Amino acid sequence: MLRENVTDLMAFMVVARERSFTKAAAQLGISQSGLSHSIRGLEERLGLRLLTRTTRSVAPTPEGERLLETMAPRLLEIEQELVLLSDSRGKPAGTIRITADDFAIDHVLWPKLRQILQHYPEIKVELIVDYGLTDIVAERFDAGVRLGEIVSPGMIAARISGDQRMVAVGAPKYFEKRKAPASPLDLTGHDCINLRLPTKGGLYAWEFEKDGQNVNVRVDGQMTSNGIHQILQMARDGYGIAFLPEGLVLADLKDGRLDQVLGDYCPYYPGYHLYYPSRRQPSAAFSIVLAALRERA
Repeated sequence: MLRENVTDLMAFMVVARERSFTKAAAQLGISQSGLSHSIRGLEERLGLRLLTRTTRSVAPTPEGERLLETMAPRLLEIEQELVLLSDSRGKPAGTIRITADDFAIDHVLWPKLRQILQHYPEIKVELIVDYGLTDIVAERFDAGVRLGEIVSPGMIAARISGDQRMVAVGAPKYFEKRKAPASPLDLTGHDCINLRLPTKGGLYAWEFEKDGQNVNVRVDGQMTSNGIHQILQMARDGYGIAFLPEGLVLADLKDGRLDQVLGDYCPYYPGYHLYYPSRRQPSAAFSIVLAALRERA
């Protein structure tokens, strides 16, 4: 009975996290019908409905949420202990799950990881694109990446990049028709390309600063995307002003495909940091990944 419950609890946790039987079944490597049977069996044994199912989505019931809150940390501790036991063999192994935005993955994480992972074939790394402030414990990530070193209580932050900044850019052909903005508030009269945050659904407010004064601007325009690489191409094609990581557009600025505006209002911020729970005992695999990513002075 214990083994059956643990197996079904793990299945429930994956379904609740993915909000999808299809995705959960693929992740667990079992059929959807088998997964549904496991969840039904768990619900029958507990006498509780744990998931609300519709034709479009799956979500935990209040009882399911309570079970997740109490169960997930314990199962995570068991999983970590098993990983540590595996590490005692002397060969680092295991899967490290990290959530970050796509610029951080492309320009910070992967350039460093690709240099060391070939030496550790039993370490697997899963990189998930997410612009939101993900609860890495609830979503069972090992770590997350965000700009700046301020993190939630109970987290450790390790710097993994130099200082970064966002810059406002547009194609020369766009500025042939429109006068370049002199201040962030002038952007309200321009066509701007919005970033829709994939996980939160809202539009990203452009953040500027000058002489200690912060200015956040809600912009508007014909085009919106949830991917910065698509926004970059739209800016190149003259569809408006975009607000993008400087490292992503340096080549375009150098080659004249894009022009920067409002440079005085785009300060540098503390760079990307990897954050992870302070209470976890790092596995050998996580320690290797952390050492590879940590920014050298």
